[in-house]
Amino acid sequence: MYRLLSKINGPDDLKKLDAEELTPLAEEVRAFLLETVPRTGGHLASNLGAVELTIALHYCFDSPKDKIIWDVGHQAYTHKILTGRRDSFHTQRCYKGISGFPKRAESPHDAFGVGHSSTSISAGLGMAVAQGLKEDAARIISVIGDGSLTGGMAFEALNQAGHLKKNLIVVLNDNEMSISKNVGALSSFISRKMTGGYYRSLKKEMEALMANIPAIGGNILHFAKKAENSLKGFLTPGTLFEGLGFEYVGPIAGHDLPTLLGVLENVKRLEGPILLHVMTKKGKGYPPAETMPDKFHGVAPTKPASASPAKLPPPSYTSVFGNTMVKLGEIDPKILAITAAMPDGTGLTPFAERFPDRFFDVGIAEQHALTFAAGLAVEGFRPVAAIYSTFTQRAYDQVFHDVCLQKLPVTLALDRAGLVGDDGPTHHGSFDISYLRHLPELTVMAPKDENELQHMLKTALYSGRPISLRYPRGAGFGVPLDQELQELPIGKGELLIDGGDLTIVAIGSTVHPALEAAAQLRQKGIFAAVVNARFIKPIDSELILAEAKKTGCLVTVEENALLGGFGSAVLELLSDAGLNAVRIKRIGIPDRFIEQGTQAQLRADLGLDAAGIAATCEAFLKGESGTSPQLAVVK
Repeated sequence: MYRLLSKINGPDDLKKLDAEELTPLAEEVRAFLLETVPRTGGHLASNLGAVELTIALHYCFDSPKDKIIWDVGHQAYTHKILTGRRDSFHTQRCYKGISGFPKRAESPHDAFGVGHSSTSISAGLGMAVAQGLKEDAARIISVIGDGSLTGGMAFEALNQAGHLKKNLIVVLNDNEMSISKNVGALSSFISRKMTGGYYRSLKKEMEALMANIPAIGGNILHFAKKAENSLKGFLTPGTLFEGLGFEYVGPIAGHDLPTLLGVLENVKRLEGPILLHVMTKKGKGYPPAETMPDKFHGVAPTKPASASPAKLPPPSYTSVFGNTMVKLGEIDPKILAITAAMPDGTGLTPFAERFPDRFFDVGIAEQHALTFAAGLAVEGFRPVAAIYSTFTQRAYDQVFHDVCLQKLPVTLALDRAGLVGDDGPTHHGSFDISYLRHLPELTVMAPKDENELQHMLKTALYSGRPISLRYPRGAGFGVPLDQELQELPIGKGELLIDGGDLTIVAIGSTVHPALEAAAQLRQKGIFAAVVNARFIKPIDSELILAEAKKTGCLVTVEENALLGGFGSAVLELLSDAGLNAVRIKRIGIPDRFIEQGTQAQLRADLGLDAAGIAATCEAFLKGESGTSPQLAVVK
């Protein structure tokens, strides 16, 4: 089935093929992607669209000497397959398997680790400057999608690259705009001619000739350059990039391998910053993905057939959030929704369809999203910015400077807080408690289940203050959903189970596992109280201090980094209250990056499931571990 692909164990093997064999190779790669990606899950449509481009890049350039840098990694599966990971590709995004994103520790061909978007041009420019300082002739190629180009960081990099004039090739993989056969053929012809050696040599000779004509040479040269730019601007969309100091080439048809090879061979001989505009079709070669690329951007792993009908899972936190936004939006026209290129991922598509004038997708621009929300709040609206926890890290300054400092009632809906599973370390929402709870004026809270999420969203919208509402990826616990929504008292937790031996203080997604752990401990004669903290800031000092005095032993549980997390907030509370005799044990994410795996696998590894919490509590009571708040502060 894979006559050609089975021979490719690296770029050197690819170069042994005749150019005519590359098109059938692309068909084999596509078939391989369609066979493997649905099994493991992953980014399908975008990778199907980048097959020919990837083959052409590795055929024309010499990786890893030449550095090919992929933006985000949604286009990099063919790159992984061609660079020695074909036989392990079935493990991508799996527990202890290869990453779904380029990763420097995984292969020398992964020139730069990625996961968040809009970074490839900045990284490429850094490498290009370094190559110049080392007098190294290696070429640097940054591949960026048109979606990633909406990120401001990409334009910051383009601006500096045009100024520095270093040798850098930026390949813009544009898979959103269609390209007709006539325009495609014409632009491909122009691109080949404008990058060919004869054309450029002739152009330089003509410029020199015109410049030396006495008296009028300068004016003729100016007119000629203006005419050339007008022609290129009319035929191509390159005016913006040439204004930034790039030599613009394209657009060219990204699935036409002979054209790609010809243009890349010419482009790699050019000096200075080059932008090559390649038009591709998302989902190429798979009709369902071609017609519905958004639905096939990311696919979940297929599940084995079951003899009995599968029980429907509880609704996801994301869908409950989205439905609650619609419910509240029906009542209050001041409620607005903002997302950064993730309307489906954040559950806001129903809101966008119901209230198109009150929904805003700002593109991959989290910084802008938060300051935009702040501007809306100034004018009396109730904006909700729904962004994944990991991506909100990119907008920290805006949360601080534009929202909290001005005490503006913006709600940060942090989806995918905690362990996200197979996307791995670039996407785990492991740090938002730590990087947000120290900001003045910001309230930070997390629901114990999907029902409490509804109430917390209403609480946030009508609190009149900046609020961060974090909730996990995946299905809820299947609890009944109240139809009447209530506003919760800010800073008040709840005692769910009373007990005298120790108190488990849990936050967010760890509350239900803590309840299960308490049930397991009860079977062993250990009676643990369980507190649903609800609020990380302001913390319910009255409830937690009362429990600390009653049991003398606290175990905090959170799906966040231990450093600066919820457990640290409890330690600070006990220390400030002078309760130095209280023993405390914190369960959370240790000081390391967590690799990919299912959420269940990772929670079990980290002791964040019910069995792990119970085991830690039992060992803690036996005196095997524990920290007093005074010791923690000294440390």
